[in-house]
Parts: sequence; C-alpha cells; structure tokens
Amino acid sequence: MSPPVATPTPLLRRYTAWSLDAAAIGLLVVALMHRRLYEALETCARAIDALTQAMAALMQQTLEVAASPPALLQVWMADPQLQVAITALTLAVSALVLPTMAVFALVAFAWFSAFEGSQWQATPGKRLLGLQVVDDDGLPPGYVRAGLRNAAGLLSWVSFNIGHLMAARAPRHQALHDRIAGTRVLQPDPAPIPMLARLWLVLQPSAFFLLLALLMHRIDQSLAAALDATLGF
Repeated sequence: MSPPVATPTPLLRRYTAWSLDAAAIGLLVVALMHRRLYEALETCARAIDALTQAMAALMQQTLEVAASPPALLQVWMADPQLQVAITALTLAVSALVLPTMAVFALVAFAWFSAFEGSQWQATPGKRLLGLQVVDDDGLPPGYVRAGLRNAAGLLSWVSFNIGHLMAARAPRHQALHDRIAGTRVLQPDPAPIPMLARLWLVLQPSAFFLLLALLMHRIDQSLAAALDATLGF
C-alpha cells in the first residue's frame, strides 16, 4: 500500500496547532515575567477600585441632584476624579498588556522560526496535529525562510486576521505569510483532528467567558463596596 499523499492543511487544523503552541508560549512568558505581571495586576486592581469609588461618589450625587439624563451625563463626563481614575486604569492596563504582548511576540518569533526551520519542520503544536511546513517545492524551509514566514505573519495580524483567514481558501490553504515566504503547511496524514485537540478547541471559548465573568464579578464587588462606603451602609 502506497503512503498517503500530503495535502494542504485546512484553517481549523492550523488554528488548533497554533493555539497549542500559543498556550505553551504563554506559560513561558508568564514564567519569565511573573514578578512584573503580578505587580501590573496589582496596579490594575487598585485602578479598578479607584474607578469604582469615583463612580460610587457620582452615583450619590446623582441621587441628590434632580437633573435630566443628558445633564447627568455631562456631569459624569466632566468630573475630574472620574477622568483621573479612567486615565489611571488605562495606563495600568497598558502597562500590563503592551510589555506582555511584546515579550510574547519575541518568544513566539523565536519559537516558530526555530522549530519550523529545524529538521522537524514543525512546532510542537504542529507535530501533535501531524503537520509540516515546506517550501513551494515541498522541501524543508530552513531557518531563513522560516524566519521570513514568521516575520511576515505580522502582516496577517495587523490585517485584522484577514491574512490568516486566507488559509481557508482551497486548494492550497495558504495564509498571507505563506504566500509571501513561499511556504505551505501540509498534513501527511489526512486523519480527522484528534479528540483531545477537539476538546481543547471546545474549552477555549469556555475559558474566555469564565475569565470575563471573573473580571465582571471583581468589578461588581468593588463597585458594591464603594457604594456601601459612600452611602454609609
């Protein structure tokens, strides 16, 4: 029996492999930046508390002053304490997110370029899904082409992921960065996505909404405490 012919990899399988790598890179970034991340999260928590306290004070003023909704909105938008609190929270979130994204991007570039340029021709996530990166002639891409591929990946991100969505187009399933670097992602074995990988895909939106719910709960607790303190309960 002849071996199966390698075929271009559809978008969903590519995303599954990328998300596995992204999770591993994320853990590595947390290990590298854990002290800075802890301090930044503490700063964000204090900024949230300050914002909720400013909102609670304005709510008390709203109860004491009878005014139309447009007038109340103008009072809220012009309140200096609220503006300071919003600015402080914006700076705190920026101090948390921007350095983390920068380190993640650098580690990801080294991770993808090194693994895809190696004899594996694949990152650990791609290997788990049975994928390989090749050039247009079906040969190993090497470190230079793999580096070009991942540098060009920035264009796929800044294009609001349109560059990534191009991988959904059959028959070659090439993303924008694949077309620029002259590469393809092939699956030698066209078997369905493994069950554990499917479970991983299902858990991702659940984890996102859980984190969002925890954040909203934290804000709700802070606002309730600020209102109780302001109203003297």
